[in-house]
Amino acid sequence: MMDAVITAGTRLADALEAENQALSALDLSRAASLATAKMQASDAFAQAFAAATKTGARAEAAQRDATARLHDRLSTLSSENRRLLEHAIALQSRVIETIAGAALPRANVPGYGAQGRARAPRQTPAMAVSARA
Repeated sequence: MMDAVITAGTRLADALEAENQALSALDLSRAASLATAKMQASDAFAQAFAAATKTGARAEAAQRDATARLHDRLSTLSSENRRLLEHAIALQSRVIETIAGAALPRANVPGYGAQGRARAPRQTPAMAVSARA
């Protein structure tokens, strides 16, 4: 039973490591493509852990070292994954805000014009429409 937990945990750690590498390189499209594999590995690990807990399975002497190493690896990788994801989200937010800000019309931008006088607010130009029926 513990072998299944170790195998699933190793698969999860490998998925986290791959995503962390993509996020570190700011390859967000590759990181996004790895998300499904990470979620599947996470689900498999949770199921294996729940089954082991339900049956009362414990790591024996040889497995204790492996489970301790796996715990440390998963802890480190998951902390790094969280940090990298937060960084990527913040970066994407700034990009979106920059694009949105550039796309907004700047009709009434306060400031100063020629000779240091306050700039007059822009008004929409008058327009006439004529139609014959």
